[in-house]
Order: sequence, then structure tokens, then C-alpha cells
Amino acid sequence: MKTKLILAAAMLALTVPAKAQVGIDMSLITCGQFAALPEADKLLVSSWLGGYYSSTKNLTTIDSRYVKRNHEVIGKYCAEHKGDKLLTVVMEKAH
Repeated sequence: MKTKLILAAAMLALTVPAKAQVGIDMSLITCGQFAALPEADKLLVSSWLGGYYSSTKNLTTIDSRYVKRNHEVIGKYCAEHKGDKLLTVVMEKAH
């Protein structure tokens, strides 16, 4: 009886769909991983990076002139430096 219960529980566990990853540790993303993302995801990550950088400088405004430019700069750098950690690059290279 106990074996049947364990087997039934195991079968049920195998039929439950896996949950999608909802949390991303941004400090672990490499430039290569960023470069391989679909464009919409790159824009999302670039936007997050811009907000993160701005918060470290206590900036509360967004200058729309730089949003696209920064996205392009990150993309170009990452295409050439795939092993670098994305967050480290942004924090060290941003001015």
C-alpha cells in the first residue's frame, strides 16, 4: 500500500508542469548571454541596467535621448566581449 502511494505521488509530480524562471540574478549574466537574447529581451535588460545605474547615482529622471544610445553601446560592447559580466561592464564603463 505504501509503495503504491509513493508511486502515485511520483507520477503526479511528473505530470505537474515545471514553473518558468521568474527571477534572474543580473550579476551573473554575461555579455555573450545578453548578445544571444531576442531583441525584445535585450531592450528589457538594457532598460533595467539603465535604471540600476541611475539608482546608484541617485538620479530620478530618464533622459530619453540616451535610452536607445545606451542599448546600442551595450550591444556593441557585448558583441566583442562575450565573457564579461554585463552588470560589471555597465558599472565600470558607464560615465
